[in-house]
Amino acid sequence: MDAVFRALAHADRRRMLDIIRDTPGCNVGEVCARFAMSRIGAMKHLGVLEAAWLVVSRKKGRTRRLYVNGAPLQMIHDRWLSEWSTLWAADVTRIKYRVESGGTAPARPAKRRRPPAARKKTGRRPRTRTKTSKR
Repeated sequence: MDAVFRALAHADRRRMLDIIRDTPGCNVGEVCARFAMSRIGAMKHLGVLEAAWLVVSRKKGRTRRLYVNGAPLQMIHDRWLSEWSTLWAADVTRIKYRVESGGTAPARPAKRRRPPAARKKTGRRPRTRTKTSKR
């Protein structure tokens, strides 16, 4: 997952991903032509994207066709955002209904609960008294 964040850290690589997403199956030359850098520099950036599995290339004849692989981004979304999406969805829905009703809907927000993964776990056992004998 670190490789994905490292790959997305550079603005040119993010722009390359946008180009490849908008024109799936484009070749390396078409991507390199849109940047004011050498072909070798663009190839290094594409290599970082491929190492992070954000871009998949298929060789067809003498050209390499490029495609975006959304799986690494989906894994990041699932890890950090999916737990919070249900929490916020209820709030957004409540706001929507209140605005549509002209402000006559109840103003009291629903009680919020933190997602299970975010709840604090103490790890302590309940204390039990033991009888100690005097010697």
